[in-house]
Amino acid sequence: MRQLSRVRYEKKDNVARIMLDRSEVLNAVDLRMHEELAQIWDDFEADDGMWVAVLSGAGSRAFSVGQDLKELAGRDRHGTAGPSTFGSRGKPGWPRLTERFDLAKPIVAKVRGYAMGGGFELALACDIIIASADATFELPEARLGLMAGAGGVFRLTRQIPWKTAMGYLLTGRSMDAQRAYELGLVNEVVPADDLDARVENWVADIKRCAPLSVRAIKEAATKSATMSLESAFATRYPWEERRMHSRDAVEGPRAFSEKREPRWEGC
Repeated sequence: MRQLSRVRYEKKDNVARIMLDRSEVLNAVDLRMHEELAQIWDDFEADDGMWVAVLSGAGSRAFSVGQDLKELAGRDRHGTAGPSTFGSRGKPGWPRLTERFDLAKPIVAKVRGYAMGGGFELALACDIIIASADATFELPEARLGLMAGAGGVFRLTRQIPWKTAMGYLLTGRSMDAQRAYELGLVNEVVPADDLDARVENWVADIKRCAPLSVRAIKEAATKSATMSLESAFATRYPWEERRMHSRDAVEGPRAFSEKREPRWEGC
């Protein structure tokens, strides 16, 4: 376990566990947390031994309520904030998870309590969301004179029906976990006491798959999302090229024919 000032980071058994650790302020994200998260995502991406990440928030009240608005207000008073809009280029922690478009390793969000503003945007940037029944999702930026500039505007309108997304974006209304599941934003909703176990089940299922296949699938699905079907087939995908020439591509069929579990190398 690596304990930074704002984030806990543990790497074990091919799994990176990243916990936002400011429970006293509902895991609000300040500039220092952004800096620490950037270091962690760099490390996770570079480490071939890490096959999947789990992102969570400390405590039982919140995954994250997003940007630390008290810090923002303080910077505004001192004239150091400046205007902000989409993205984080030039800001601490760039590129943040919401802009790591080439990160091919899967990320599972474990959401309990509030996922608001930037916290919701972090969850939207993950590949799988497992939520406790008491989770709440919200993009309140319109009520605060702000913009869901970490991808909330872009991702929500892609991940649920347009008018439904606009209803939430233009009003700042919240949705509970069950509604998020019905809309397809959440993969599973479970009682709070079962959240850890269910997340571990998902992680175990991912780890049973070939790591290079998982990365190639994520890369191809992400990059082809706005392409025509013809273009999607014709595009080159670097992780798919690594997979198709890897020893794991041979190991899978061989293990199946020999009636044994495959031994993935993941590189």
